[in-house]
Amino acid sequence: MPELPEVETVRRGLVEHVVGRTIISAQALHPRALNPKSLGGLSVIEGAQVQAIRRRGKFLWFVLDRPLVLAAHLGMSGQFLIRPFDIRHTRAMFTLKNGRKVTELHFNDQRTFGWLSIEETLGGLPTSVLKIAPDIFEDEYDQKSVIENIKRRNIKIKTAILNQNIVSGIGNIYADESLWLAKVHPERVASAMKTSDISRVLDSAKKVMSEALDVGGTSFDELYVNVNGDSGYFDISLNAYGQENEPCPRCGTPIKRIQFANRSSHFCPKCQKS
Repeated sequence: MPELPEVETVRRGLVEHVVGRTIISAQALHPRALNPKSLGGLSVIEGAQVQAIRRRGKFLWFVLDRPLVLAAHLGMSGQFLIRPFDIRHTRAMFTLKNGRKVTELHFNDQRTFGWLSIEETLGGLPTSVLKIAPDIFEDEYDQKSVIENIKRRNIKIKTAILNQNIVSGIGNIYADESLWLAKVHPERVASAMKTSDISRVLDSAKKVMSEALDVGGTSFDELYVNVNGDSGYFDISLNAYGQENEPCPRCGTPIKRIQFANRSSHFCPKCQKS
């Protein structure tokens, strides 16, 4: 599933190809492409000019020259692609124009968990994003408040940093990598942790996601490509996630995988003691 670095990479690609262009046509091609809470069909935004592409955590939205926005969540396999060769999984299509230049933007989603939505905004945020916490890279992010929020909860630290209402954008990949870097076991109880340990986890999350952003994100799904459809550069060196039985880069102990809330968690049993 695309996490913050992947979604930010998509946002940057959309800025290059979409901002300043007018939406000539917009149509959903699959019944699950449109969020049931959408204020209308995609045709509502035909004629609008795209002024900016914003992001919070894993959510994207197109700022238009009208009160409505086009919000998007990529789900597990959603992609925005410019004139893709393979259109079998195109769920929505947009035609945009800038002078004589016409751009064809596809929303592809093989697994159909992603969605698009026409929404109003409050304080600059789409309605679907109002309850989503600021991510680590936003000016609105307040690490002190986030730490206080986490310490109030009698939950595992990995559960806490995966909670998009506490801090957004972190998914299973970057949670494992952040906890490995911080030397914190994923099952430590948040309320029993020192403030300094929680701060180290959050600082580590920012570091590993910053490194991923430098190379365009990471992915272990052949579905994931950038806006141009290019793949192969979404690759960073992973220390924990997906590395079961591989030696820990720090101490050489085999990385362990455990079940964690209907998913897997990877960690070093020596470096990340509970």
